[in-house]
Amino acid sequence: MGEGRYLTARRAAEELGVSVATLYAYVSRGMIRSEAAGGRGRRYRAEDVRRLKERKERRRDPDRVVEGALSWGTPVLESEITLVTDGGLYYRGRDAVALSAGSTVEEVAALIWTGDPARVAELFPPEVPGLSPRIRAVLGGDLPPVDAFQVLLPLIGVEDPAAYDLRPEAVSRAGARILRLMASAVSGETAPTIAETLRRGWCPRDAGAGALLSSALILCADHELPVSTFAARCVASSEATPYAVVVAGLAAMGGVKHGGQVELVEAFLGEVEAAGDARAVISGRLKRGEGIPGFGHSLYPEGDPRGAELLRATASAYPDSPAVALSTAVSGEVLELMGERPTVDFGLVMLARVLELAPGGAVALFALGRTVGWIGHAIEQYESGSLIRPRARYVGERPAS
Repeated sequence: MGEGRYLTARRAAEELGVSVATLYAYVSRGMIRSEAAGGRGRRYRAEDVRRLKERKERRRDPDRVVEGALSWGTPVLESEITLVTDGGLYYRGRDAVALSAGSTVEEVAALIWTGDPARVAELFPPEVPGLSPRIRAVLGGDLPPVDAFQVLLPLIGVEDPAAYDLRPEAVSRAGARILRLMASAVSGETAPTIAETLRRGWCPRDAGAGALLSSALILCADHELPVSTFAARCVASSEATPYAVVVAGLAAMGGVKHGGQVELVEAFLGEVEAAGDARAVISGRLKRGEGIPGFGHSLYPEGDPRGAELLRATASAYPDSPAVALSTAVSGEVLELMGERPTVDFGLVMLARVLELAPGGAVALFALGRTVGWIGHAIEQYESGSLIRPRARYVGERPAS
């Protein structure tokens, strides 16, 4: 089903293996949503058709459904942290966009880890931990931010005597230490809040940048079970430390199909900037069969709310920025040519350009924000006490005997 977010009645019926009359019955029962498509015709939500098709296949062939569950398929784990709907993202039932505008990173971390944002003072005490001279010497100043995180975490994990205390309260406190030390490592500063720590190191002359950095971190905090979070949960299921959990998440995020998308957006915007013609660059990519990174998300048929909010907030704070003008022009052309809207990856790159962050700043924001979610999922996994150990269906050569 690669035809976009809507299907014709005939195509939807074919996907489901039913008649058009049966399709209409599904619509009347609220199982599939439809809308007018001009004239007397109607179009049908592809996402609803896919979900109904999965339910039918689950009844007919459970093994096939299990096989497809690992690729945007049927949910495989239960979690109380994040709900993703067609048009929204919610952390423990709270709208993530609203949280990004009215809460601190620390409050959202407390919400995700404990369910109670009021516990922020307990988890993030006034005394801010600092990096030891030994660790600062190892980090130096040449490593890209995410590489610095991957070097840092095993070292501070060794120095943390409570690393193997896997009770929820202890893991929450370890998560707070991890976040603060990661922020300090990439900014060279220490401040009462994570956003202010980054602002002092990255944008020392821009007092207003802290609010946008905070919003970006919150919007990146969690997103259900992408590859990095699933990797983090697998590691947590072995009862490795929270430090190892975050290292696993970072390793997965480094792939081109996850955090690497941010770098592809950076390269794409650089191409547009050099050419001075967004439509020509986009058209050229389409003619060559190349994707347009930073646009369209499988879970959000009407557009990624995280990307929309980052673009809105950044443009509102810096309306005269050339980076805002460039991003607005590119977004408009992609919407007109392809009908797709910006993702959070595009929003992060736009923000990094507006604030003139050093290379790797956008990916560092993504990784720092997502660390909140990785710790939350680790807590859930530790509490479950279960080991994630799926079986593989052998399809190779059979033994001669």
